[in-house]
Amino acid sequence: MTYKEKLSQIRAQMKADQVEAYIIPSADPHISEYLPKHYKCIPFASGFRGSAGTLVITHDFAGLWTDFRYFEQATEQLEGSGFELVKQEVQHAPEYIQWLSGKLAKGAKVAADERLVSIALGEMISGKLGLKGITLVDRDYLGPIWSDRPALPAEPAFLIDTEHIGQSVGSKITAVRVELAANDADYHLISSLDDLAWLFNIRGRDVSYNPVVLSFALISQDHAKLFLDEHKLTDEEKLTLLKNGVEVCAYGEIETALARLPENSSIFIDPKRNCYAYLKLIPASVRVIKDTNPSTNLKAVKNDTELENTRIAMTKDGVAITRFLKWLSEQIGKTRITELSAAAQLRSYRAAQEGFAGDSFNTISAYAAHGALPHYSASAESDAEVKPEGLFLVDSGGQYFYGTTDITRTIPMGETTEEEKRDYTLVLKGMIDGCKVMFPQGTCGYQIDAITRKPLWDHAVNYGHGTGHGVGYFLNVHEGPQVFNPTANPVALEPGMITSVEPGVYRPGKHGIRIENLVNTVVVDQNEFNVWYAFECLTIAPINTSIVQKDLMEQHQIDWLNDYNALVFERLSPHLSAEEAAWLKAETQAI
Repeated sequence: MTYKEKLSQIRAQMKADQVEAYIIPSADPHISEYLPKHYKCIPFASGFRGSAGTLVITHDFAGLWTDFRYFEQATEQLEGSGFELVKQEVQHAPEYIQWLSGKLAKGAKVAADERLVSIALGEMISGKLGLKGITLVDRDYLGPIWSDRPALPAEPAFLIDTEHIGQSVGSKITAVRVELAANDADYHLISSLDDLAWLFNIRGRDVSYNPVVLSFALISQDHAKLFLDEHKLTDEEKLTLLKNGVEVCAYGEIETALARLPENSSIFIDPKRNCYAYLKLIPASVRVIKDTNPSTNLKAVKNDTELENTRIAMTKDGVAITRFLKWLSEQIGKTRITELSAAAQLRSYRAAQEGFAGDSFNTISAYAAHGALPHYSASAESDAEVKPEGLFLVDSGGQYFYGTTDITRTIPMGETTEEEKRDYTLVLKGMIDGCKVMFPQGTCGYQIDAITRKPLWDHAVNYGHGTGHGVGYFLNVHEGPQVFNPTANPVALEPGMITSVEPGVYRPGKHGIRIENLVNTVVVDQNEFNVWYAFECLTIAPINTSIVQKDLMEQHQIDWLNDYNALVFERLSPHLSAEEAAWLKAETQAI
């Protein structure tokens, strides 16, 4: 079927049910950011392959709501589909709700597959549209027309030994139970895959780039049940979990378990990370307590084993990055290099590292104007040749069995313009200030975000994405609850939190620049004013200095850059050949 034919069949089902609008979020029953193929509903319905967006279909309009990162991609991929791009003003905001409120008449019905709608979103839709007498109903209009829908993944999962992760399953469950008791909760439902992977020391291959397993958990003070495809674990692994107090149950049994919760009990649920359909399965007499999963906060603070192993992973990753940068500098202008071939070359260097388990996300390999698309994804159609001029942006990361990496470097390939040099220097200044800041206990991400942006703001330059996100331990490259962006997120930074610092400048049709390091929050001082924190730079890879405009830099920024590149050489050179070390020595010379 063409996309227009799919749209027609969806509308036919809507008409039969007297539904005026149908909402298709980018989600699964676990409210994941990255989805297994079975739940890639937006690409199936519209052809749009970005990782963030919502489709809204009425009888006379079909639109994709997404943010600025995907405007050009969406314009290209939606062509001829019957869908139009609706440009969101605020990233992640469900602005289509207000649009529906203004478009639909009182008494209208709006449908969505409520397994793909978070509790928070479902209540927002129902509440705001309900003010106008519009009701939300649970419907799946894709299942009946998706004849070749991919099956749910069946890849085996595996458990990680306590010695490699620093904490046993039993001790983690105990920590969660402490939080449940503090909230007077009898039960706790967990649907978010990274929380489950962390809590049960389990990893898998069910979702590209994220080593997670499709599963649910229901925890009480005396019992813990893990719901997943039982064939994913061996009998020995199930016995290991049982010894830690965990009973393995079939994936689909979670629905029955929720429907059979004891009368007048209570259940703790994260409204942003559980689906609306499952909330409705809970008996009316059960009191629902809504708050962030305790495991989300516990997982964010890495223990000593996780941090030390992450440092090892960063060194391995730095070796791969260095070899890639050396290859690029030596081959440009001699060998035909494209965005896709460069990404493949980088992956080959990573794959050669001991413990490599795969990429942590789809590499953003973006030359020249493509760099101005923050989430650009090179394809066979768009694959640009990298030439010995201008700027080449590479945002990539690796999953290692002992850590997750995420790094961006923007590389001058030859002659560059004054504007490119200026923008590069401003981004570098912002990244340095974000990495070197000292701050008091209680500081939140939006404060770090502002500090990082100031060197760009001083020149009336800004960027539309957040400055940083949390990163997991051999887990999701995007992890909460901490985030560096302008939103007044109340989560304070704590020692052991790993976060990215990645300012950028994007000039459509010209170039994009982003420089990114991962940092770990550490305690550096304590006095009569407060406990003071700073960042340990975990990412170890050279930062190019050839186009830095020193007259725009302050001395403390130059000192930080020189010290950082010196550290990179010190840490990486023992793992390199003599020729590679010599190249790195020249690349990291002080300016």
